[in-house]
Amino acid sequence: MAKATFGAGCFWGIESAFRQVKGVTNAAVGYMGGTLVNPTYKDVCTDRTGHAEVVQVDYDPSRVSYEDLLRVFFEIHDPTQLNRQGPDYGKQYRSVIFFHDAQQEAAAKAMIEELERAKRFPRKIVTQIAPAQEFYRGEEYHQRYFEKHGINACGIH
Repeated sequence: MAKATFGAGCFWGIESAFRQVKGVTNAAVGYMGGTLVNPTYKDVCTDRTGHAEVVQVDYDPSRVSYEDLLRVFFEIHDPTQLNRQGPDYGKQYRSVIFFHDAQQEAAAKAMIEELERAKRFPRKIVTQIAPAQEFYRGEEYHQRYFEKHGINACGIH
């Protein structure tokens, strides 16, 4: 088993998307990349802790590659928006890949270079690539939010 951590806006939809990927065994929402120990959702929403809303993915590398997870990441959000996704704005909604080892870091950089060369997006990719830090699991009411509430995607019931 391996871990991958991504921030791509509101974590509910990101978690839901990764849960549907074959080879992903678990996905949990939480916070990473800030200075406050054990932040709450309320803390992170102040935009003063430095944390991003993230999804930590457990996956089986024999069934899904890290590169495949990166492709999903870049398909499910707009990596050209700085500190926002759709109506949500603030540093907690930044596009970020937290790498867990040198191979993940290299793969993330290579994927961004490939997407930029191919002009996949109309603007420059602003996704940050940073070493993974402590993952603070989000409150239970945020876990599997779409599933618990019968929501298929953001704004769609």
